[in-house]
This record gives sequence, structure tokens and C-alpha cells, in this order.
Amino acid sequence: MVKKSFKYAIDNYIRKVPNLKVHCDRCLNSKRWDGSIVLMVVDASFTSIGLNYFSGIIPKVEEFEKVFVKTDKITSLNEIISTELNDLRKIWKNKRSWHVAKSVSIYFSSLMEENSLSDREALRFWAKNTLLDNWKEDPIGKISGVGINTFQYLRMMGGIDTLMPDKIVKKTFLKILDDDNLKNKFTDDMEFIEFIHDLAENTGYRPIELCWATWLNESDKGPTKSGKYDEVIKRI
Repeated sequence: MVKKSFKYAIDNYIRKVPNLKVHCDRCLNSKRWDGSIVLMVVDASFTSIGLNYFSGIIPKVEEFEKVFVKTDKITSLNEIISTELNDLRKIWKNKRSWHVAKSVSIYFSSLMEENSLSDREALRFWAKNTLLDNWKEDPIGKISGVGINTFQYLRMMGGIDTLMPDKIVKKTFLKILDDDNLKNKFTDDMEFIEFIHDLAENTGYRPIELCWATWLNESDKGPTKSGKYDEVIKRI
């Protein structure tokens, strides 16, 4: 049961994040990175290894876009699959990330072929028809390198109002709710997700908004305040 006193703390925190609804609507409409499913899959694959998103991931996604997308070398998921690993590693060396990107692309491409879907439709079809409870048995969840955070991240970009149970989100909610009784609950990812969904319902926000608020406020000492990421924030 979510304490009523939590609403005051959440309201104060959410006020610090400008344009939060815009960011979350863009994510839920699969319109991040100007609607490029290629960049969304690459983003999720890079993010899967746990580096700082704003200082570590975003510059590399932008570099990938410059080298491969804007030159029309990779404009579809099928082209991620067919591109040589050595070429991809010139941008991002981590093999695990590229295994994730290629494997996710292979699965979504199979959905496209079977159901006559576009890249975007395949992502949204998968997200709509998968369940969190058995995520490890899902074709995406079974991919080596895909943990619950990557799984949830892809679901969010596919239109599902939920959250990632990552360390920033957990740490932030422990701090702003200031309740020691939550520490044990936050050690279990599934319990944490359930708690934030309940918190959202009882405070009038969407789960995705509570998640994005922490990223925009806490990542890299508050990217929305520094001004350093103003242009890219309009795309993500």
C-alpha cells in the first residue's frame, strides 16, 4: 500500500522536470530518435551494459547515426543484421551490445515478415503481446545480454506504460520517499516495478513519467539543467 504522504514528495520532484509529458509521450508513441527504430534498438543495446546514458550512450548513438544512418548504410533492422560486426565495432566495441542489437533485429524482422509489418509496427506488436511476468521466456528476454532493464526499455519504446528498475530509478525513489522500510522491497526488481506502478496510480502520474523524471533529474547531474544536452533531449 502506497502512503498518502508520498504524493507530496512526488509532486515536488516532478515539478523539477520540464516537458516530462512530452518526453514520455514520444517514447510511448515509438517516436524517439525522430522515429528511427534502428536508433532505438541501437540505443537499447548500448544501454544494456550499464554506462551513463547522457555522457556514454548518447554520443555513440549519434556517432552511429552519422556514420551509418545518415549515409543510408543502415536504414532498417535487416541492415543491422547484414552489416559486418567489425564495421559496427568501429563505433562501439562491445560485442555483447552488437549481439543484442542483431538478435533483437532478427526477431523483430521475423515478426515483420510473418505479419507484414514495418519496423515500428513490429516493435509495437511485440510490446503489446508480451508480458512482464514471464519475460525470461520471451524471445527477446531469452537473448543473451538482455536483462530486465533492456526488456522493459524496449517495451516502453514499444508503447507500454511501465518503467525500468535500474539503479538510478531505485536510488532516486529511496531518496525522495525517505522511507527505510522500502530498502528490502527495492532489492527485488519485480517488486520494485509493482511498487512504482502502485505509486503512480496513487499519485496521479504514469509509471513511465516516474521513471523518466529520475533519468532527466539525476543522470549526469541533471542534464535538463546543464543545457549541454538541450538539442538531443528534444529527440529522445
